[in-house]
Amino acid sequence: MTSIDIDTGLTDEDRAARDTCHAFAKEVLRPAGRELDRLPDPADVIAPKSILWDVFKKYQELGIHKLTADPSMDPIAKARLMCIINEELAWGDVGLAITLGLCGFHQPWIEQSGNKELLERFCSPDRLTISCWALTEPDHGSDTVAVTESFFSDPKLRANCTARKVGDEYVISGQKAAWVSNGSIAELAVLFCTLDPSQGFKGGAVFLVPLDLPGIHRPKPLDKLGQRSLNQGEIYFTDVRVPASYMVLGPEFYSMALETMLGYANSGMGQLFVGVARAAYDYAVDYAKQRVQGGVPIFEHQSVRGRLFKMFMKVEAARALVRRVALYTAANAPIVQYSIASKVFCTNTAFEVASEAVQIFGGNGLSREYPIEKVLRDARASMIEDGCNEVLGLLGGSRL
Repeated sequence: MTSIDIDTGLTDEDRAARDTCHAFAKEVLRPAGRELDRLPDPADVIAPKSILWDVFKKYQELGIHKLTADPSMDPIAKARLMCIINEELAWGDVGLAITLGLCGFHQPWIEQSGNKELLERFCSPDRLTISCWALTEPDHGSDTVAVTESFFSDPKLRANCTARKVGDEYVISGQKAAWVSNGSIAELAVLFCTLDPSQGFKGGAVFLVPLDLPGIHRPKPLDKLGQRSLNQGEIYFTDVRVPASYMVLGPEFYSMALETMLGYANSGMGQLFVGVARAAYDYAVDYAKQRVQGGVPIFEHQSVRGRLFKMFMKVEAARALVRRVALYTAANAPIVQYSIASKVFCTNTAFEVASEAVQIFGGNGLSREYPIEKVLRDARASMIEDGCNEVLGLLGGSRL
């Protein structure tokens, strides 16, 4: 590590968790992420013999998922710990950090439903459940979260995925886009889809959908520029029937729940991309101290040192914002403009720092022989995923 965590609130337990997660990130996630990134076919990332499944196994053995799901833990302490864990795991490989983080995404929704069958099947502390947030659609991306915009309640906008009530069941039809993270491998989807089309997207509802039900089809995973270790893929629903009790939330609370969910998700994204920015900075410092030009390591060149210090300041500013937002959100309902600021600032920072790191690597930064080009590709994807930064800025700006 080339930077010091100067947060005075860290406990001995926080530092121990940080060291454990850093070792896991360095020894497991980073080499696995590099191996998965180089696979030409994204189907190979999730193939039975893929190293991905070893990553899941070792993550479960680590026990971090039990710690973060502990209901007895103080919310502020848990929020601080999650900042540390997310930063460290993403430092190793952000695609895998997102993959693993989604293993707990479904739990609060199932607990809210109170459905004992789903609790027993998908919330065992002794077994990881891979889940996904099925929100994005082929014809609708970031606009599906734009609750502040007038088109959000426009009935002329036709959703790609809808549900209708038939007796004591809901029947789900349509498609979710190829950008659903864990879409090809998840056991359970937390599905956000339209129930009342007369209200546009505002007429949405949230369903818990086991992905082994008849009528569900998941074609080939998405091939993409960055975060190639993160599986993303389409989900098709052909008259998929779920009990009425699988609907967690209806149109009356949909907009409020979506904004709250966006607040938590954007806060988490900010935490992850502090780790990516720090990884790029660490790579650049290490390289600058080894690469000799003009008879001395380039770290001794004033211009390089000056650029590294600017990168250092950006990483520290991002980390400070992330923790401030996360600790507030742990004790209060999320204020979405702050969470969006965390996501947009940190993902922009990760891309800027990674780009500056490539510049310090020079020609070697463009070569796949060196690790920094992967970090740049991973960071670039973050400016579009989980709401593209420009649309999120509109949403956040409307709350000022």
